[in-house]
Amino acid sequence: MSLKDRFDLVIFDWAGTMVDFGCEAPVRALIEGFAADGVAIDAATARRDMGKAKIDHVRSLLQEPAVAAAWRARHGRESNAADVEAMLARLGPLMRDHAARAATLISGARQTFDRLRAAGLRVASSTGYTREMMQPLLARAAEQGYMPEHLVCSGETPAGRPSPLMIYKACAELGVWPLSRVVKVDDAAAGIAEGRAAGAYTVGVASGNELGMSLEELQALPADERRERLEAARHALRAAGADVAIDSVADLVGALERGSG
Repeated sequence: MSLKDRFDLVIFDWAGTMVDFGCEAPVRALIEGFAADGVAIDAATARRDMGKAKIDHVRSLLQEPAVAAAWRARHGRESNAADVEAMLARLGPLMRDHAARAATLISGARQTFDRLRAAGLRVASSTGYTREMMQPLLARAAEQGYMPEHLVCSGETPAGRPSPLMIYKACAELGVWPLSRVVKVDDAAAGIAEGRAAGAYTVGVASGNELGMSLEELQALPADERRERLEAARHALRAAGADVAIDSVADLVGALERGSG
């Protein structure tokens, strides 16, 4: 059975999946954005709700007990809706700049895109970034030959991940159904939950947010530890509901072919 016999559309996440190995850019932007408000957050905290719309991510962070306590200590009060809006305004340029600097396609991403298109599948994308944040990244990706035919950004549906609405929007606008013929590829638990909620075949990418390391950091580890870290990330994505978990987007076509036989 060929891929086209089973699937019509693949929807890729961006940071940590197709670009930005380890999903580093949004983490750096969040740490800088909160630091500008006098509140320190660490990378693990920033990653906890990765994949959600940025407004939902900021709200979740401000509700974290340690972050909320740090906010009270710095500002003498609880955070409010105006603080969320101010943080989002601050994060916009930070996210855009960090995303642009991390816009190089992950090794094998372009080849995966080309193979899917050659097999007759359509390719779309979605992201927790806003469309404004995405503009430099889109341009850089196109220069490298990655041009998915559809994009849904944060804020363009009534609810973001883990709701399935971003997938529904893409499928409605592309005329793709049923949802069982859609593949959602994501590196974060929120994106896996999104795919599950939509009824799509869901693939987790271990080398993104769950791994939480740059390519250089991963390569510096002893081989045994590299394998253990990637296996732990795959396990976390399977636990989040992924139908299959792969180390890298470069492994996607092979995983789909094995699953469609």
